[in-house]
Amino acid sequence: MQLIVLSAGRGSRLPHKFRNKPKCLVELNSKPLILYNKDFFSLFKKKIIVAGYKHKSLDKISREIGFTKILNKNFSSTNMVYSLFLTKKNVSQDVVIVYGDILFDKSVYNIVKLKKNVLPVNVNWLKNWKKRMSFKKILNDAESLKVKKGKILEIGTSLDKYNLPKYQFMGIIKLKKNSYLKCFHYFKKLKNYKIDMTSFLNLCIKNKIIALNALKYKKYWFEIDNKLDFKFTEREIKRW
Repeated sequence: MQLIVLSAGRGSRLPHKFRNKPKCLVELNSKPLILYNKDFFSLFKKKIIVAGYKHKSLDKISREIGFTKILNKNFSSTNMVYSLFLTKKNVSQDVVIVYGDILFDKSVYNIVKLKKNVLPVNVNWLKNWKKRMSFKKILNDAESLKVKKGKILEIGTSLDKYNLPKYQFMGIIKLKKNSYLKCFHYFKKLKNYKIDMTSFLNLCIKNKIIALNALKYKKYWFEIDNKLDFKFTEREIKRW
């Protein structure tokens, strides 16, 4: 397996003081966000990071961790799916795709190492999100995730406030090499460089491009989208 970390974005919802560097370098308790996942990254021999905004700031940490850096020059007008498929020429194995603005326990490796397409799903998401934001904001920020007999049926559509999902997408995806290539060719046909990841995955599922297995993950998972996320994560990460 090889690792792909998607870190081209600039974190436009974070305060301006954080925007002098890529989002994955925002410091939590004086430690860059990306380094919290260093133990997980070390489990992979081949590692790619897709950079964009202020990409030169990533050079030192990329060398330290052992990343091959790929540049998304169009980061301001594209999305994560576009960034993902810039790696096509570098992909020779199954891939584990990770968002650059999340923190999680390295034990998720036990899920993604399975020899199938996997989407780790967070079991404790709602309990933690209620500490971060109001119910109204949860309805705006959370994404649908429908699972039946361990298979993802739907992801990334609007939420039903009376029937919230049991699980939440974490920003981690494991794809077999052949599935990655199928998704790549489907993306080329779509000709939509701005499509977001969950919308793309939903289309892939609905059009039977790939199947995704949902596997439960119960340990810590944080994402940094805004100032409230930042403060919450700085406080909560100390408990782990």
